[in-house]
Amino acid sequence: MRQQNFNGTGVALVTPFNTDKTIDYPALHRLIEHVIEGGVDFIVSLGTTGEAITLTTEECRAVVDFTIKKVAGRKPIVAGLFGGNYTDKVVAALKRYNFDGIDAIMSSSPAYSKPSQEGIFQHYMAIAEASPLPIIIYNVPGRTSSNITAATTLRLANASEKFIAIKEASGDLTQAISILKDKPEGFEVWSGDDPITMPMIAAGATGGISVIANAYPKQFSDMVRAAMTGDMATARLLNNEMHDIHPWLYVDSNPPGIKSALSILGICEADVRIPLTKVSEHTFTQLKKEMDKVGRGVKV
Repeated sequence: MRQQNFNGTGVALVTPFNTDKTIDYPALHRLIEHVIEGGVDFIVSLGTTGEAITLTTEECRAVVDFTIKKVAGRKPIVAGLFGGNYTDKVVAALKRYNFDGIDAIMSSSPAYSKPSQEGIFQHYMAIAEASPLPIIIYNVPGRTSSNITAATTLRLANASEKFIAIKEASGDLTQAISILKDKPEGFEVWSGDDPITMPMIAAGATGGISVIANAYPKQFSDMVRAAMTGDMATARLLNNEMHDIHPWLYVDSNPPGIKSALSILGICEADVRIPLTKVSEHTFTQLKKEMDKVGRGVKV
């Protein structure tokens, strides 16, 4: 199944909210057009940045359906809501889901329970058995509290061709290089940490799934393309342009930071659902200060 290769820039779309915390679909439409116009290569709906964990099952389905309709086949779509702590529950959800219009799924490793590497392996193999679509492994130990080691990633990649890529968000370049060194042909490694996407590509990664690309799709996509074609001088310039924005997107958690950036750009409001809260006034001020150095991105 590894014929499905999404390389380049994926954007983990936020889910915009109105001030009453209902989903702001007009703003989601503006965002979709903004990132497509900016040149991203594929779209991830309801990943971490999409706040799927604070949406109902019905809202998740509605957001995915709306995204499919508005993207209208212009870019591949990845559904990022298939994580969970209970393997059987994830498998049951996969078996009853309507995947029309979706090109792949992304699934994070189980959180909270801190499974062993064998447990992580068995969890993903159960997902591979149930999923009709290609799977992107999502390693984000900062949220799950359990790292998927390079050895386990390689074991999964060799065990099933359902696994087409890993979104490697451990922040560990050595671990990423270990995967890149020994991965089977057709299995891709993507950065899950925007600030180190360029060095990961220099080491052999073929793109990244980005947060900042919500706000700056052109800058991030152009940086990825330059790095992938060996134009590291251009890649460094673009990477440096965004570098001082990154910290302010995360200091008060994600996605409150990127939603604040999008509010500065006039694309959507900064509202989130509790237990998330808006960024502090200090964070907002510093974020805007750094963004003003870059400009307003692609006009929508």
